[in-house]
Amino acid sequence: MAAGRPNFLQYLAYSYGLRRLPDSMQSWVARDLAGKGAVRRFMFLMAIPPLLVLAPFWLLPASLYVHIEMTVPIYIWALLISLALNKVWRRHRLAQHGLDPNVVDAIRREKDAKMHEEYVRRYGPRPEEAKRYSNSNPFF
Repeated sequence: MAAGRPNFLQYLAYSYGLRRLPDSMQSWVARDLAGKGAVRRFMFLMAIPPLLVLAPFWLLPASLYVHIEMTVPIYIWALLISLALNKVWRRHRLAQHGLDPNVVDAIRREKDAKMHEEYVRRYGPRPEEAKRYSNSNPFF
């Protein structure tokens, strides 16, 4: 496989955290986990497993109302948990591939750069002790 994109089986194993991609694909991994649309891709991928787990409930003999009551709350909960943990998971995947986990915030920093420049212009640079709050990583 060329250094460009993983094949289908590699992508499937990589997407669900089963395998690491080769080091030759690190730039692709960085774009996938921290580039434009990373949250959307993550949410689409994480929407599939709960569907597979909840699908057998639709085979039980019951009304549509009962099927919805059984599955929709669990599915919504699973999606909300996925959304809440998406940045943590993407940081973990970047670290797993030997990349800097702070790359996850690169797009946010680019968007907020103008606001930070305006802040520095108006109020001066931030104090040195405020540096530790600039990282959104919950573990460091």
